[in-house]
Amino acid sequence: MKLYISATGIKRLAESSAAAAGDGAGDGGVCRRMKWTASGKRRLSHRTIRLFAGLLLPFLFVRFALLVLESAALCSSPIASGCLTWRIFGGSDAALLREELVRALLEATDGGGVGTVDGSNSEPVSFKDLVKDMSLNRQDLKAFAFKTKAMIAKMEHIVKTAQWHESMYWHLAAHSVPKGLHCLSLEMAEEYAVNAAARSRFPLPQYVHRLTDPSFHHVVLLTDNIVAASVVISSALKTSSSPEKLVFHVVTDKKTYTSMHAWFSVNVFDSAVVEVKGLHQYDWPHEVNVAVKEMLEIHHQIWNHNFRSLKEDLEYGNGNHHKIDGLSPSSVSLLNHIRVYLPELFPDLNKVVLLDHDVVVQRDISSLWDLDLNQKVVAAVVDSWCGTGCCPGQKYKDYFNFTNPIISSVLDKNRCGWLYGLNVFDLQRWRNSNITAVYNQWLKLSLNSGFELWHPGALPPALLAFENHVHTLDPSWHVAGLGHRYPLIDNHMLETAAVVHFSGPAKPWLEIGSSEVRDLWTRHINSSNNHIRKCGIVS
Repeated sequence: MKLYISATGIKRLAESSAAAAGDGAGDGGVCRRMKWTASGKRRLSHRTIRLFAGLLLPFLFVRFALLVLESAALCSSPIASGCLTWRIFGGSDAALLREELVRALLEATDGGGVGTVDGSNSEPVSFKDLVKDMSLNRQDLKAFAFKTKAMIAKMEHIVKTAQWHESMYWHLAAHSVPKGLHCLSLEMAEEYAVNAAARSRFPLPQYVHRLTDPSFHHVVLLTDNIVAASVVISSALKTSSSPEKLVFHVVTDKKTYTSMHAWFSVNVFDSAVVEVKGLHQYDWPHEVNVAVKEMLEIHHQIWNHNFRSLKEDLEYGNGNHHKIDGLSPSSVSLLNHIRVYLPELFPDLNKVVLLDHDVVVQRDISSLWDLDLNQKVVAAVVDSWCGTGCCPGQKYKDYFNFTNPIISSVLDKNRCGWLYGLNVFDLQRWRNSNITAVYNQWLKLSLNSGFELWHPGALPPALLAFENHVHTLDPSWHVAGLGHRYPLIDNHMLETAAVVHFSGPAKPWLEIGSSEVRDLWTRHINSSNNHIRKCGIVS
């Protein structure tokens, strides 16, 4: 026996269901009249009831089909084993309909691939089209099951594709250069060329000795972002109890040097000393130059390996969001990796505080220079702002490949990782250790292992190199994660944190940055500056 679906059948089923409902009410001995109040009391007409039932039953029918399909995956014989205990329709015809539908859905599920029994490649795109197609062609429930399965599979593919496209667009937006920042860099480069004041040497001669004086508080910034560097320095000075003791060392690349120099030449901070230096101005020994070149080359190879792997996933229809994050330009940025050579960058200093360029200082950090590191080299916050032992997405398993025995034999995958962003470095103790050599050894081991030891980025090899050299700071010093799409940060922690860090792709200078926290950053931009206004950096 085959049961067919038609629009007339659905209508009759709706009418019979409405009639059965009326009879059932009469059997109870109590006749309840449904009423509503608008301009007065009116009875629901039979036509209204039929219309309501006609609209509701198709949705109940689809719901029934989905429930049967789900039960079919759980039960080898749904009716015999009692997996389907609900009742939607009554009477012997309804029992036959249920039995036929169960059989058709089981056949569609066991059939594996998506398709229709008639070999047609055109699947309905909506429930309305499905009912119309079934009624016009007088197809049975087996055809209905296959067409429904094809529709669901097609919708799942559309959703998966849309999610993948969203990730790609997010990646492109996160790692592009905003027009305003590009404009400012060009403006300051022109200023350097035509304005003698923008080319003036700073700091002034009477302040040059502070650059190497250990009694001052030395802050290091490694950046090619002019506005970001200005925000870090401005926020640190506003919150400092002794701004006159602060010395800022801004290290940038060759292409940004003239613009960065011009900006801090014409925008002078009276209470602090600022130094701008390009990497091309360092006169390192030959062995250091070779080591830096090899380090950067290996990071480029890690990036290329990740890119090729992602390309293969795309060809086979597999989207890996984690690999997209690994394609960030920061993964191959020399400024992002050169921090492992801080002792060579500042040979005359013993202790420095390293701040990332996407942070904002909210309270005085002067006490960090008096901090006892307990014989350790670096002080950092372990990602535990949500409580003791809590690492939201920042455990070692999020950085390393623990299927590799080299990693699993030396690390605990559930261990919390410490953070870059706000760090105190004892450069003197660092020079007496082999941290930089260990870092380079791990890079070469990654090269020889096919780049499968960790995900691209600056932190994973640093976690390995600084093993047993980390002094833990109180979580209130540094709250990270504000650069994610929906930052889940405790408001109290956010307000009391000494430094807030926009780690993640949604930087505050990008349009995709979260509006809830972006104001923490924009409030430190001088909106009255002519160049800032001309480039439209602050709307």
